[in-house]
Amino acid sequence: MDLEGEIELYRRKIATDTYPMSIGELSNLYRDEEIDIHPEFQRIFRWEQSQKSRLIESILLGIPLPSVFVAQNENGIWDVVDGVQRMSTIFQFMGILKDENGELHDPLICSDTPFLTQLQGCSYEPRTNSIRSLSSTQRLDFKRARIDMKIIKRESDNRAKYDLFQRLNSFGSTATPQELRNCLLVSLSKKHYEWLGKLCSIEAYLKVIDLPERLINEQYHMELALRFIFLRKIESTRLASVGNIGDFLTSELIQFVEWDDTRLEEEREVFQKAFESLHAAGGSDILRRFNPSRNRTEGPFSLTAFEAIALGIGFHLPGIDLSPEDVRSKRTSLWSNAQFSAGHATGMRADQRMKNTIPFGRSLFSS
Repeated sequence: MDLEGEIELYRRKIATDTYPMSIGELSNLYRDEEIDIHPEFQRIFRWEQSQKSRLIESILLGIPLPSVFVAQNENGIWDVVDGVQRMSTIFQFMGILKDENGELHDPLICSDTPFLTQLQGCSYEPRTNSIRSLSSTQRLDFKRARIDMKIIKRESDNRAKYDLFQRLNSFGSTATPQELRNCLLVSLSKKHYEWLGKLCSIEAYLKVIDLPERLINEQYHMELALRFIFLRKIESTRLASVGNIGDFLTSELIQFVEWDDTRLEEEREVFQKAFESLHAAGGSDILRRFNPSRNRTEGPFSLTAFEAIALGIGFHLPGIDLSPEDVRSKRTSLWSNAQFSAGHATGMRADQRMKNTIPFGRSLFSS
């Protein structure tokens, strides 16, 4: 196929439309729940007060804003793909922005801005005698300001939506890879995102991985859960081509959102049984490095143990039952093996390490 043929092929995979909408029209869509700016994202991607105020200033000055990209879901609702902070700021200024629980945020009061010095301390509508607000004419001008909306229609395939999300993502550098992955997952299927969230709240799982609060806040426990469900049955021949583990997990989301309720329930049962077995065998110690000569665990959570022990158990579930003694015996076998001695994984890329740990774990729990 030549270049022109490829262009035609991939253009057909994504259907888009473009038209300008007034802020008043967008606010009505938001009130009617016909546009979803994902309150789940608001705690991850936060603008400073000064950034929000500069956006309001730009609108009042008539400075054109970048286009907002939305993806039309199966119910016709617009999911904001790029522009979450712009939409959130506008709706907060208007006093209609809601959080994850449906509660209204405090309305935005503008701070100092470069050009409109009188905008400092100003709200959209009158609040109290001590806070200035826009005049009725200024509010009309604000609501009539237009934003270019780029709509990815629902007939577009998920792979095209995924690629577009990756190219357009401008949420900022403060987000971790898993936080960005979560946002992509919400955009593709909120049901699957909520399923993953519930999976990661299983008590035995959280106790076994025993991550510090910082890593939990950065959603690393959700990344580990994705590693478990995407890698536990991966073909051995594919391990050599996994490449960057972050890119692998992100690309696998495309297939993940196609999983039906039966598949999701099967995966949940395996996940829960695996981590309940691990918890019974040693709690937070079971996925730490074990020193056979001193008969004690050492150090923090170990990816080597996760890949060999947790994924080794997961590979054979639901067909095996393991006693706590069985699991502890396998752990001793892992750390007694010369290739997993101290320093084994130091400086080694995840895909290089997994070519050893995952097959070893599957073999370990096959006997």
